[in-house]
Amino acid sequence: MRFTTVRTDGTTRAARVEGDELVLLDHADVGALLRSGDDGSGGDVSIARADADLAPLVTHPEKIVCVGVNYRDHIEEMGREAPPAPTYFAKYRRALIGARDTIALPDPAISTSIDWEAELAVVIGAEIRDATAPEALAAIAGYSVLNDVSVRDYQRRTTQFLAGKTWEGMTPLGPELVTRDELGDGSGLAIRCEVDGVVKQESTTSELVFNAVDIVQDLSRVITLAPGDVIATGTPGGVGAARTPPEFMSEGTELRTVIEGIGECVNICRFR
Repeated sequence: MRFTTVRTDGTTRAARVEGDELVLLDHADVGALLRSGDDGSGGDVSIARADADLAPLVTHPEKIVCVGVNYRDHIEEMGREAPPAPTYFAKYRRALIGARDTIALPDPAISTSIDWEAELAVVIGAEIRDATAPEALAAIAGYSVLNDVSVRDYQRRTTQFLAGKTWEGMTPLGPELVTRDELGDGSGLAIRCEVDGVVKQESTTSELVFNAVDIVQDLSRVITLAPGDVIATGTPGGVGAARTPPEFMSEGTELRTVIEGIGECVNICRFR
């Protein structure tokens, strides 16, 4: 099944995707749907999918956890060694935007080092702690598309990534949640990032060092994962900071993030 979150009548609603229609559900977003235990089969009001104003897939996640240096080709381009364990950092919910929303660039006097990072997002569907691998897979509700838009100079000011990773209004998440019964453990999906129509990243989720199940299992040893939590699994090679010379986004840049079997986010960069 597929679910999304839309803005309607001054609020947000979860919706089930039915072909060209979205069936509105009695939940504020996909996260609330997952926390409720509802299977999402209800609803009797629909809107056209093409006309929908897409909100972030999960508007109020308890946690947004990101994994760094997790694609083999990205590790190579950054001149690093494969990590022995997942490298975690976090975002906060105000970083998230919808699949068609504007990316809010900082003033150029603050930073012009705005980079792209296409990522497979895992959305948790059940509370879990100290999971086995089968339990970790079962706890995954499904998958979505995320771009971990990064402010590189702030990311590199210290050894901690947070300051460059959680800028408000810069992380697209959507357009839909595709459930685990369709995509399994999320392996083998083509992932691509285009900047102004030029392909910058192109890989497959089989290149992940730690796949979705590995990450959920490992992270559940540290914290209790809850329904609606979002995990960004890392980005493949081709980021702007690793290019010679480096390439970054600016006013008017169109960022397109595509994952096979899920869909795409298309976002324009504008100064806030």
